[in-house]
Amino acid sequence: MKVVWITGASSGIGEALTHQFVQAGWGVVAFARRAERLRVLSARYPQQVLPVVGDVTQVADCVAAVEAAVKHFGTLHAVIANAGISMRALLEEAQEEVLRQVMEVNFWGAVRTVRAALPLVKANQGWIVGVSSIAGFRGLPARSAYSASKFALNGFLESLRVELLPAGVKVLIAAPGFTKSEIRQKALTASGAFQAESPLNEDQLMSAEAVAKAIYRAMHRGQKYLVLTREGRLVRWLNYLAPGWIDKVLYKRFAAEAGSPLR
Repeated sequence: MKVVWITGASSGIGEALTHQFVQAGWGVVAFARRAERLRVLSARYPQQVLPVVGDVTQVADCVAAVEAAVKHFGTLHAVIANAGISMRALLEEAQEEVLRQVMEVNFWGAVRTVRAALPLVKANQGWIVGVSSIAGFRGLPARSAYSASKFALNGFLESLRVELLPAGVKVLIAAPGFTKSEIRQKALTASGAFQAESPLNEDQLMSAEAVAKAIYRAMHRGQKYLVLTREGRLVRWLNYLAPGWIDKVLYKRFAAEAGSPLR
């Protein structure tokens, strides 16, 4: 049985990935801060899901997750750095701690996760997956720290892909479009408080389950990039072809959101 470590497994894409890999016959180290949600997952799949409570901002927690994987399953074949937070605020209004926190979770959290898992993943010629965003290819207004964290994640993973060529490790950068999840409700505002309400119609967004299936397929196809939704792919390429025009389109698009700080 192959084994994957998934961070941010208690909700959204991380939870959907857990279901996806279990159904495909994998063992899953489900890692998140919310113990009760992890208990529900492990109760549903007692033979395949190992719940590990931890925080990607803590090196010791990441190391402990790998140790738990070895003790319980014997090894580790893949790691999916999925844990992340968002923000919505103008740079001039946001507290510096908000910007630092987003980078700490989204970038440094992924670095800690990958570093902890790397020896076993290399030994198994396995997979490293980073759950990025279209914001990692094109900066989005009022999301400067979020965009910066995803650009940094993409650069880290691209560098790692080349570095690990001789080891036979597959590295996938997965960039979902807007996905139905809790990330917008928990997005940080300028003060660091949670946004609480999503500015989008969540029911019209891509499902976390669809994202999880696409990531699983992309891993096994050996893809290097996965950019999801037609809108996401269009924005990525228009940024190369007509950056000035897409600047204006994105400003108008995000200024129209409910409660937008761009107004």
